[in-house]
Amino acid sequence: MEGKIQTTKIAIFQKKEIRKIIYKNEWWFSVADIVETLTDSADVKQYIKRMRQRDPELNSYWGTICTHLEMLAKDGKKREIISANTEGVFRIIQSIPSPKAEPFKRWLAKVGYERVQEIENPELATKRARALYKAKGYPDAWIEKRMRGIEVRETLTDEWKTRGVKEGQEYAILTAEISKATFGITPSEYQKFKGLERENLRDHMNDLELIFTMLGEASTT
Repeated sequence: MEGKIQTTKIAIFQKKEIRKIIYKNEWWFSVADIVETLTDSADVKQYIKRMRQRDPELNSYWGTICTHLEMLAKDGKKREIISANTEGVFRIIQSIPSPKAEPFKRWLAKVGYERVQEIENPELATKRARALYKAKGYPDAWIEKRMRGIEVRETLTDEWKTRGVKEGQEYAILTAEISKATFGITPSEYQKFKGLERENLRDHMNDLELIFTMLGEASTT
């Protein structure tokens, strides 16, 4: 299947196993495993059926947020499993009236509120990003370069928008060209070189790499 890496992994969620697989460059999770973990239902298929009946909106675009992906079934054989990405999983969790789902609903509400705050006051997003990098143990000098790099990147993408460049594939193409001009390889090749999978490449650059990235992007604006 296009875009899928032919290896599945297990996520541990509340001490229970959740099957997952990378598809189209993002993690997709077994919906049945998520529902079973949050509800302790003896019949997960029936629970999902009733959940969709209770939530017509969710049911109306179920086929959009869910897709069948090949994972290991309980019998040890590979089967097509109903799966959802992180956004889809969060939407499904909102439809589960279970005490175990409440912490996630509260967290989603908190994240949503913070996002609204950041839209109203962009400086908050910068402060939170700094605090997050600090909590992860990055040195102050590195954080300053990373934040400056984010500013340069935003200036560049604003210029692209002004010129009618579409987000997504066109951004990726231009970014790849800048990376090749700067480092001689594309971002995806750079990720493989550093042994990264889903991690943010720029969060794993050293000071010089960040500086060269900034120079490469600043020179195109």
